[in-house]
Amino acid sequence: MSSFSNPHYMYLFDLKNGKKKLAYGQSPEDALEILSYRLSPEEMDQIIKDSYIKISQRKLQEYVHLLA
Repeated sequence: MSSFSNPHYMYLFDLKNGKKKLAYGQSPEDALEILSYRLSPEEMDQIIKDSYIKISQRKLQEYVHLLA
């Protein structure tokens, strides 16, 4: 099955330092799993896993200044 048939979304997760971390996936849980492939355990510990917003790519520019 093609990955195009499974929509992915962008999520902004809050960090303990007040910044935000951008992730993408089919769900917030999927997005966190994808992030875990490229972040260290220490970096993953900084993410507040239940504090996120779902955004569209079109709105990403509004949040760039908040990204860590």
